[in-house]
Amino acid sequence: MLLCLSKCVYSVATALHGPSSSTGSEAQQNKFIALLQTWWQTLAPPRWLWRTSAACILGGQAIWRIATGKAHFRNTIEQLKLVGPNSLGVAMLTSSFVGMVFTIQFVREFAKLGLTRSVGGVLGLALSRELTPVITCIILAGRVGSAFAAELGTMQVSEQVDSLRVLGSDPVNYLVAPRVLACMLAGPALNIFCFVIGLGASVVLAQTVYGIHPRVIVDSAAHAITAWDLITSIIKAWVFGVIISVVSCSWGFTTTGGAKGVGESTTSAVVISLVLIFIADFALSFLFFQGQGDALRQCSGSS
Repeated sequence: MLLCLSKCVYSVATALHGPSSSTGSEAQQNKFIALLQTWWQTLAPPRWLWRTSAACILGGQAIWRIATGKAHFRNTIEQLKLVGPNSLGVAMLTSSFVGMVFTIQFVREFAKLGLTRSVGGVLGLALSRELTPVITCIILAGRVGSAFAAELGTMQVSEQVDSLRVLGSDPVNYLVAPRVLACMLAGPALNIFCFVIGLGASVVLAQTVYGIHPRVIVDSAAHAITAWDLITSIIKAWVFGVIISVVSCSWGFTTTGGAKGVGESTTSAVVISLVLIFIADFALSFLFFQGQGDALRQCSGSS
């Protein structure tokens, strides 16, 4: 495309300034085209900049289409199955082992201080506020985000996205909005389910290995966790789901370079999603949990 544009510009310039001698005209044309290509490459924005701009624009378009009810219904159901039930097994296994690992660490240290009854409260706070939303969305980024980027990247390099436009279908309505909506809905649901599984695994391990009665863990967690903790956990999972879906779809839509470009876009989409998840987690935690809390005091008082 740039070569054709360069030839057109050269032809117009030649017509305006009069015909030149035939000798060396082809060499002058090639020199002009090379100069224009160098100028274009110098002024072209870096890839990360236009990909970031594309992600912002595409994310805004997708959210607007969802708000106006233009997301393709059948594709939304298919993506919900991919994000939700198909990711449930991995999320359940991961959250259970994360809960058991932290149970080992907390019981080991709290038993020395005689605060075994506070283990459930600390576990509940750690799981609800930080561990469950982050771990769940890391799984989604690796499993779902990579699938989104690879699928849309393949469609982009094989010109299937252009075919949708030719057929009169909006790619944002048909491809992007269903994926973003699926992550918006399934992300928080998976987060709550993984929280329950993680806490349940902690209860089982505490009873079987350390002899702590399940009621002690459950009562301690119930007194420490508030409705605000669960709300913030859902908000985090929702934000992380939007980040994963928007970044993955944007990186897929901006894929170039054939099969190699698809692989690079998939890897880059997962890495960028993970980095943004941790940045967003810090920002939301700083916003929601500033100052001193009294959750552990209530937990200790209940014992």
